Amino acid sequence: MSTATTDPFVHPALFYRDPEEYLAGTVPFILDGLAAGDPVAVSVPGANLELLRTALGGDAERVRLLDMTKEGRNPGRIIPGVLRAFADAHPARRVRIIGEPIWAGRSELEYPACAQHEALINLAFTGREVTILCPYDTARLDARALADAEVTHPVLIDATGERVSTGYAPQHVIAEYNTPLPEPATSTTLDSIAGDAASQAHARAVTRAQARQAGFSPDRVGDVELVVAELLANSVDHGGGQGRLRIWPEPAQLVCEVSDPGHLTDPLAGRRPAPAGQLRGRGLLLVNHLADLVRVHTGPLGTTVRACFTYRAD
Repeated sequence: MSTATTDPFVHPALFYRDPEEYLAGTVPFILDGLAAGDPVAVSVPGANLELLRTALGGDAERVRLLDMTKEGRNPGRIIPGVLRAFADAHPARRVRIIGEPIWAGRSELEYPACAQHEALINLAFTGREVTILCPYDTARLDARALADAEVTHPVLIDATGERVSTGYAPQHVIAEYNTPLPEPATSTTLDSIAGDAASQAHARAVTRAQARQAGFSPDRVGDVELVVAELLANSVDHGGGQGRLRIWPEPAQLVCEVSDPGHLTDPLAGRRPAPAGQLRGRGLLLVNHLADLVRVHTGPLGTTVRACFTYRAD
């Protein structure tokens, strides 16, 4: 498989119209990797995962198989929790991964984070001996998702063959979806949450009450409280010494948002696995692992981080 640059990292998009084209583009990729002795992982939505498991037969046991609808429900979790976790576990060989983070069931709220994730993969793996193949369902995804795939992937593959993407410009997608987040109708708002113990304790108490009222289990209430605490700690440390907390329920999820005057300039913040022994700098990483969706808007005038927690049986 060729690439648009001399970088050892290869990141093609696979456009498929039906199960036959899906298997034709993915199974040889997997089997060629296994034949070469490369570690191979697959993280795709459940139906496609079962399609591949059946097609691979006994070879499926040699592949790390993950359901992307679970492992990557929050797109911000995919790079550290799926892609880097697998690649970093095999530093001595080229690693092959199939990752399908964008499927027809993704919501309008989720999609911008998905597109940014695909763009950020290119920053996260530059210089690495890794190939990440990303399938796109041309029969079910809309024109925007397919057009963005050409911007976030340097190589494009379909039934006619492989070609270099003339529209490749991942930084454009990162910037395009860095837009102000929609305002809620109403919210519980706490302004000027500082680093003192009383202020932080009050914020945690309000968060606990909102999460319990939403019907979350005690463990999930703890997750929501921890996410808010980490976001507020980041605001105190990096956002001018204080932040604003807003919490509100929506039909499918509880939303917690922290904003501050700081400017988040690192596009991979919260997407790098924490080195062993690192005690600080894990805040956004932890937020990405615990929340079901994280959206970020940042610029010179300030940063807003919104963490969503889906209502579900715990």
